[in-house]
Amino acid sequence: MTDARVGVIIVAGGRGVRAGTAVPKQLVDLGGRTVLQRSVAAFDAHPAVATVVVVLPPDLLPEAPALVGPTRAVCLFAPGGTRRQDSVRAGLAAMPAEIAVILVHDAARPFVDAALIDRVIAAAERTGAVVPAVPARDTVKRVPAGRPLVTETIPRDEIWLAQTPQGFTREVLEAAVALGASGVEATDEAMLAEKAGRPVEVVPGDERNGKITTADDVMKAKQQFDTAPRVGTGYDLHRLVEGRTLVLAGEVLPFAAGPLGHSDGDVVCHALADAMFGAVGAGDIGQHFSNIDPRWKDIAGLDLLGRSVTLLAERGWRAANVDVTVILERPKLVPHLPAIRANLAAVLGLAVEQVSVKGKTNEGVDAVGRGEAIAAHAVALMVPGARP
Repeated sequence: MTDARVGVIIVAGGRGVRAGTAVPKQLVDLGGRTVLQRSVAAFDAHPAVATVVVVLPPDLLPEAPALVGPTRAVCLFAPGGTRRQDSVRAGLAAMPAEIAVILVHDAARPFVDAALIDRVIAAAERTGAVVPAVPARDTVKRVPAGRPLVTETIPRDEIWLAQTPQGFTREVLEAAVALGASGVEATDEAMLAEKAGRPVEVVPGDERNGKITTADDVMKAKQQFDTAPRVGTGYDLHRLVEGRTLVLAGEVLPFAAGPLGHSDGDVVCHALADAMFGAVGAGDIGQHFSNIDPRWKDIAGLDLLGRSVTLLAERGWRAANVDVTVILERPKLVPHLPAIRANLAAVLGLAVEQVSVKGKTNEGVDAVGRGEAIAAHAVALMVPGARP
């Protein structure tokens, strides 16, 4: 194999409506580079690749060099068509004539690696057409469109899920593209090669080489490039007044006074929510649950904490462990700590050992020390992902 013979068509001609993003999904930022740039970079870094043809929506072509950025390999551009096979045909037309082995790759698969590219190039030279694929893990049912009844259970060991890059000799890809241009519909170039009577080899794909299609896929892809944990601190204090209930993380403590506040004044949950929001740069609890909003009048602290967990999950974050220190002269917290920790763990989706709550006094110093107030400090370690 010589690097002057291998070219890649990167198909980025769609809009990715199902991804629900403000920009086309190929332009979504993943850790400082777009989906498109990461896909191009994977092939540009491969020593066997001499030419990359990027197929873009026609209105983005004037910006194409800036959208892709500098490359080692020759980088050319072509306008995308209505169908995938139209886009590939445009990419093939732009590919220099000396390129003998051509890979076709979806820009929406930015996690392709060199080992997979190696396998595809070798098989394309050997067979003429190749598709990487992974075996199905689940039982597969055949269900007719529009009629939700199973008509057949297909043996799982016969089902493979196709990926890209797919590889072809130029002759085979030209025959496949010509068949598509004649009116034959197909979901990928390997299918056109099959319909053209060409053998298509299957090589092992890669589970990590997933395709970004939905909003959930976008979130998971972003998390792969934002894996550093974040630490936040929180603080809350309330005056203690007679006639209020003293509640900490849903546990009612027997005492004649309780925290004065718009909500139930649960300093444990409030300080903890502040720490979690702060860790990911999402403000504080007051910005999300205003103390002048009647919806939150007398709302339980555990309820607010649960709502906070949901808001943070929507941003792609969850707590990994938390540590809270409650500062209170009376009553003693020790008998209540197991229940407090268990309540917090349930709302946060953590094991109890990942939740620490400690009680301290202020040794008679200031309003807290005089028993006039209760305070809490919290630390939260936040990591990307949904609750386990």
